[in-house]
Amino acid sequence: MGVLKANAYGLGVRPIAETLKEEGTHFFGVAEPKEAYEIHDLGVPILILGSILPEEIPEAVKAGLILPISDLETAKTIDQEAKKRGVFAKGHLLVDTGMGRLGVPVKEANGVLKALMRLENLNFTGIYSHFPTAYADREFSEHQISMLLKIADFAKAHPDSKIEEIHICNSDGIHNVPPAFAPPFTMVRTGINLYGCFDLEGRRTLDLEPVIQMKSRLVAVRELDEGATVGYGRNFVLNRKMTVGTVAMGYADGLPLRFSDQGHLRVRNKKCPIIGRTSMDYTTVDLTGVEDAKVGDEVTCLGEDLVVSDWALAKGTIPYEVICAIGNRVERVVVD
Repeated sequence: MGVLKANAYGLGVRPIAETLKEEGTHFFGVAEPKEAYEIHDLGVPILILGSILPEEIPEAVKAGLILPISDLETAKTIDQEAKKRGVFAKGHLLVDTGMGRLGVPVKEANGVLKALMRLENLNFTGIYSHFPTAYADREFSEHQISMLLKIADFAKAHPDSKIEEIHICNSDGIHNVPPAFAPPFTMVRTGINLYGCFDLEGRRTLDLEPVIQMKSRLVAVRELDEGATVGYGRNFVLNRKMTVGTVAMGYADGLPLRFSDQGHLRVRNKKCPIIGRTSMDYTTVDLTGVEDAKVGDEVTCLGEDLVVSDWALAKGTIPYEVICAIGNRVERVVVD
């Protein structure tokens, strides 16, 4: 399953979904129904991984989405809507094995399952859960697996069982919890790994190539004298005459503010130290090592030796947030 929630982590869901379909991805996963409608016409089954509100159910049933069943009342509402439309809705039971966010608690799961089997127009075709610490706590993750599989066995033993899919493995699970992608599990769910990125913690067992690059251009190239100051706060004082470049990229575009006076960007494949405080729209760099730099030169902000994890460490956050926080005015370009 390609997890494409939040507009494919803000990178642009449509071209990514089309590419994944061409490559044979079996399912798409999104957080909410409106995200599914953008790619519904591609004909790949879509599971709503998160929650669904009562007012969202009619349109979701009409569209044939696979719906999350996290409580019995929601399941009954889905069943009633499907019956009214003369169709059979599909759903996967979400079991809370330790995430503590959504889903049927483990101790209630068997009772909910019995009730689900009695619903006439809701085909309960899958069961799933989610790892909160696959990158660090394998013992707890395997405990989650054990609980989920016991519930799945109970469900499959029912004569009316239509279970086709059992899944718990996310990107971190792929690297750290091998039992989560062995039978009887039927699929894995990967999101950040699609772009060659990893969590900062845990193992990295797959050789993935980063595919995200972020580029801008020089909008000014100037000679500043010794003693000149650069940026808000005037914290950077030139100790010599220097060629200073201004890059059209700032923290509104996702560039870490922490890079002020300590990070670097690349111009003509040369490292150019960031000088002064990064501002909302612009960042200034020392162009001393770049001969004949000129306005319009391409600047690499992500790519080559500048990777998402570096930005995450600089921001004191996780790679997921870095990708999702790339600003809206940054044009997304898919390079085939």
